[in-house]
Amino acid sequence: MDNNTTLLIVLLVIISIACPIIMLIKNSITKSYINETIDELANNTLEITPEEFMKLRSTKLSSSRYEGYYALKKNFAGIYILHNKTKDKYYVGQSKTVLNRVNNHFTGKGNGDVYFDYRLGDQFTIKMISLENSGFPDLDSLERNAIARYDAFNKGYNKTRGNN
Repeated sequence: MDNNTTLLIVLLVIISIACPIIMLIKNSITKSYINETIDELANNTLEITPEEFMKLRSTKLSSSRYEGYYALKKNFAGIYILHNKTKDKYYVGQSKTVLNRVNNHFTGKGNGDVYFDYRLGDQFTIKMISLENSGFPDLDSLERNAIARYDAFNKGYNKTRGNN
């Protein structure tokens, strides 16, 4: 074997070892950045109880007979994070009409396990995050990353890791 062949073999071995390490570092940095973004979005939104949510949702925007309710005028596309504070479990969902979808969970038309625990008296909080200005390209990626951040698939109510 000549020197060029030996050098080429050594370089191929180094590259085959270095590439997976570089990918692990890149993935770790990306995951850390995504988790920080999810945390920032969640920390910069209002956290309310289901009771506060129901009151807000049914609020009339004005005394005018023709003005709608808050839920009809202020609905938005985004995700919601339901936190069972009693059991420290999360449910993350998405909707083009978040206010309607959150309402479903606390009126028996959403995730059955969430509703069951709510009816048993477990204490819940709700956070809602708009897709707009979130930095995520679509609802699926925002939801999928929030499910991962809160480990809602392994230790929460989510039955999937999110839409792909």
